[in-house]
Amino acid sequence: MTAAYTLYAKPGFSATTIERLCSEARISNRAFYECFGGREELLQALHERCVEESLVVVAKALQDAPNTLEGRISAGVRSYMEFATADWRRARIMHLEVRRSGDVLATSRQRAVASFARLVEEASADFPAAAGIDRHLLALGVIGALQELLIEWILAENPVELDELIGVAVHICARALGTP
Repeated sequence: MTAAYTLYAKPGFSATTIERLCSEARISNRAFYECFGGREELLQALHERCVEESLVVVAKALQDAPNTLEGRISAGVRSYMEFATADWRRARIMHLEVRRSGDVLATSRQRAVASFARLVEEASADFPAAAGIDRHLLALGVIGALQELLIEWILAENPVELDELIGVAVHICARALGTP
């Protein structure tokens, strides 16, 4: 898993062979196949681990946040973005390789988005939404915005400071979810 965490992040999933994984991990191909059915299954396990860890961090931040919509948005966004970017490999696996892998992670990605959408919906449920606006669709929209911001940050030659990225993400989420 450690070898895949680094290799799947860079050079990437499509460029990483079983042989390279096994060489890096110092295990035999046979040992690999005793643990995983293929490199796709390993990528899914890595992605799901990253998502589960992220959900725990964000849920804790939301629990500890001030009981205002602004407080929850700020705490949730900051905790996610800091956690996702604290390790470049995690950021790349969760936001680049999940898309580059095609159908390999489609189901895992959909489950992750649904889990994060539930968090957004629950965190904002105590506060009025804009009239006639579906809270679930708003949650999906802000998740998509955060993903695109993180992809831009990951790929940038000179990425903006994390605090600036978080500020933009909080602004987008706050406006979408109904704060002034």
